[in-house]
Amino acid sequence: MAFKMKPAPFKMGKTPVYYVDMEEGVLGKANNNGTIIVDENLSPLEAKDVIKHEQVHIDQMRRGDLDYDDKNVYWKGRIIPRSSIKEGAKNLPWEKEAYNKSNT
Repeated sequence: MAFKMKPAPFKMGKTPVYYVDMEEGVLGKANNNGTIIVDENLSPLEAKDVIKHEQVHIDQMRRGDLDYDDKNVYWKGRIIPRSSIKEGAKNLPWEKEAYNKSNT
């Protein structure tokens, strides 16, 4: 005998966002554990823009295009040493997509 499940009583796919005191010059970060951290000192409008940008990175990680560790960034199968790039630079391919989709 079959049964029909009721919809979950909560929304699926929400990315947890945490507000913390971040290092100078860093507004937000998409963590590879699926969470986003945002500078607690941002205005609500600034935080919304940062979350939209970082959500693109979360989506990139979920689809397998982006990952990182302390030493490298992994973009579509390429290994890019973090020491060779300026984090957050608009010309990086994962950042281009995030800036284009978030308009930040």
